[in-house]
Amino acid sequence: MRERTTRIGDIAKVVAGGTPPRGVERYYRGAIPWVKTLDLNNGIVDETEETITEEGLRSIRGDVNPPGTVMVAMYGGAGTIGKSGVLRINAATNQAVASVLPNPDCFDSEFLHYQLMYLRSEWMQFSQGNRKDPNINKSVVEGMLIWLPKSVDEQKAIAARLKAQLAEVGKARLAAQAVKAESDALYRSIYRHAFHRLLPITVPPTFVEPPSEWSWVKLDEVARLESGHTPSRDRPDWWGGDVSWLSLTEIRRLDGKWVEETELRTNDAGVANSSARILPEGTVCFSRTASVGFVAIMRKPMATSQDFANWICTDRLNPEFLMHALIAARTHVRELATGATHKTIYMPTLKAFHICMPDRSTQNKLVRKINEQLAAQKVILNGALKTLSEMDYLPTRILAKAFEI
Repeated sequence: MRERTTRIGDIAKVVAGGTPPRGVERYYRGAIPWVKTLDLNNGIVDETEETITEEGLRSIRGDVNPPGTVMVAMYGGAGTIGKSGVLRINAATNQAVASVLPNPDCFDSEFLHYQLMYLRSEWMQFSQGNRKDPNINKSVVEGMLIWLPKSVDEQKAIAARLKAQLAEVGKARLAAQAVKAESDALYRSIYRHAFHRLLPITVPPTFVEPPSEWSWVKLDEVARLESGHTPSRDRPDWWGGDVSWLSLTEIRRLDGKWVEETELRTNDAGVANSSARILPEGTVCFSRTASVGFVAIMRKPMATSQDFANWICTDRLNPEFLMHALIAARTHVRELATGATHKTIYMPTLKAFHICMPDRSTQNKLVRKINEQLAAQKVILNGALKTLSEMDYLPTRILAKAFEI
């Protein structure tokens, strides 16, 4: 690295803490802050989830670390190992946290912390233990090579610049999160206003007074209910054909959309030798098992698994209106599912569905308005998600620019 590299153990003392016996109550809830990996989330440690007593500290033969100590997580898997923070208080640690004691003649604590953030990806190559519970030890921390400008003042200047840059990233992330929250609220608002703040799909007796020129109708009076089926998995010759087959594996991705093609496909033989059936374009597909409540519309004829309730709409019901009604009532409809392991809405309940709807002409106008509003909302949401994605990678790029070889 630039100028010179050195081992952490050559410029600082590295110590690990311990855990007082959990069964001894007098060792806990004392006056000494006690750092665990969960406390290393914000880059600084100025408070801890737990505290221990003087007697608890003696039981582990531990010491209290001073402010300026750089804390490094040694246990906890890939998402935790190497996480660091600068201590702002006097505190002890458990055995999962290594303490790099401050040495103001050699290094600035914040500079070291930022460089350890940059080196996070390297810690796992030194890990021990099994895949589920990997860890590093104190000697790994001591042996980690870091770039260290000779001038502590230069280190402080680099750390101050990084702190300011990362703070700007944090502000941008918060702003994007606020926009996303507003977009989510707009999404809910679109459906509330479109359906006059009522649940447009329900079962007896939970009906409310419909809006003017709207009425409650039994859903199977305006749409024919069909189920699906799965051709035998033991017959590979029934799979990989030209018949699209909608399954739960992709319904989340297709939620609220017209389905052009599916990842899984069967063929005429698979349909002929099972209870599966090819349903027409415009069929509304509602997931009723496990992932309950997601809905899509067939753009062309295809089949579905038995995990779907499928409605073929008559001329009285616009398929998109039904899809939007199911989405608007999603939370309520999910409450109708039963089952201990996998929640399911069974056919008797589906046959009892009622829909609150106006005439077809009004449905068509309302569908166009909802789609226009959702398209505008989607633009806002995608912008926020893009910014959040960029903010996830920007800190790494900032640190790389400061510490790259």
